[in-house]
Amino acid sequence: MKILMISPELTPYSKAGGLGDMVASLTLALAERGHEVRVFTPLYGSIKPSPARTPHPTPVQVNLSLSDRPECRVWRESFGKATALFLEYNDYFGGSEIYGDRTDNGRRFAFFSRAALDFCEQDKWIPDIVHGHDWTAGLAPVYLNTRDYDRPLGRAASVFTIHNLLHQGLFDKSVLAYAGLPGWLDSPGHLEALGGVNLMKGGLWHSTKITTVSPTYAKEIRTEEFGCGLADLLRHRAADLVGILNGVDTADWNPAGDPHLPARFSATDLKGKAVCKAELQKELGLAVEPDTALFGIVSRLWDQKGLDLFADIADDLMRNARLQVVLLGSGDKALEGRFLDLAARHPGRFHTHIGFNNALSHRIEAACDFFLMPSRFEPCGLNQMYSMLYGTLPIVRATGGLADTVEPWYAGRGTGTGIVFKTPNHAGLRWGVEEALRLYYDAPSEFKKLRVNAMKRDFGWGESARRYEEVYRWALDIRRLARP
Repeated sequence: MKILMISPELTPYSKAGGLGDMVASLTLALAERGHEVRVFTPLYGSIKPSPARTPHPTPVQVNLSLSDRPECRVWRESFGKATALFLEYNDYFGGSEIYGDRTDNGRRFAFFSRAALDFCEQDKWIPDIVHGHDWTAGLAPVYLNTRDYDRPLGRAASVFTIHNLLHQGLFDKSVLAYAGLPGWLDSPGHLEALGGVNLMKGGLWHSTKITTVSPTYAKEIRTEEFGCGLADLLRHRAADLVGILNGVDTADWNPAGDPHLPARFSATDLKGKAVCKAELQKELGLAVEPDTALFGIVSRLWDQKGLDLFADIADDLMRNARLQVVLLGSGDKALEGRFLDLAARHPGRFHTHIGFNNALSHRIEAACDFFLMPSRFEPCGLNQMYSMLYGTLPIVRATGGLADTVEPWYAGRGTGTGIVFKTPNHAGLRWGVEEALRLYYDAPSEFKKLRVNAMKRDFGWGESARRYEEVYRWALDIRRLARP
């Protein structure tokens, strides 16, 4: 199949969260399986020039409307066996921000979707599948069902992936006119929302098939609690909504060959993990205590992640339990301050690093005994999978992809890959941490067994890529019936 990915992020070029990782890994996996895959993404000002990146020979005309046809440039670069296409238009994407707090985001990403489709037509490459990612690509399926329906592009089936339903792309309705889309789309059965337009809603109404990043999240978003105002629409389209668990890049996340670690290890030889723990304790100024339970956190610091709950109970835990904590993250300034204060109050036992450091994140995953993810909701999550691959047992709330990937421990069975709690409150989280300490100190043989269980899990992209192929075939069959 010819597959066009339309994505605002593409790791390693641009990344704000897990979306960029997912798009990159899925693109590479599908190309390895023999498909012709192109991924269209903005050339942000933060992306460094590369001699491997070559410009399309002619400028590309973006057909927003009869009176508005700006030109842009598209650069091409090999991406594994796939092709990365970078949209250069400095008025919208010349800065370093991917999303940012910009008043023109509606126009930026309307332009982005239109440019992706126009480039295909002008390059005489018509995809079988147009796969849009999150609200930023929400207008691509709308274009295919309206302006492009009677053109060659209209034969393409569309697949739309929800990465996080909380972010929907709500803008003034003038975005429709700017995008050159018909005014009848400003209605509740299409894009209208709260007096404006909702790009996520447009993608959900108009795509041939919808996916999201875990089976449990696909169920959760059809409820009022997690549906973010779109639960009715998602229930209406439930037959076309499929949850496919994200995989991870096991070439990048592999403790047996990770270049960021002071020592390598595997499920059959764990000696290197003890070295990683000792070296991280030295590096971060923690007491070098091999037998003390070490808890890790690598996360954005905001409400979704539930780490405010941990900040509330951390002082009491540090006073009354034997554990160390290392945190790497940034986000909410008040929460950053609370974790810096915790580190100051508990020197040698609590370390806080504000910001992001990729190499340090690998060392934390490798060194820790437990990894804390008390998310209020989590569409998929990647860090719990990284943790298990590195023999670090995750402590998670039973939601979204966390529920789909972490098998709970029950004392005495020797089964499970982590600690799972149900209620997103102080009592639920405290139970999870205390259960982890009970496993570590009172059942060391079971702890070692769970560590091996976790490391033997397969979180590669093979099965997930196969599922996407299946969804693509379903979408093509449906589109061919509607648009022979």
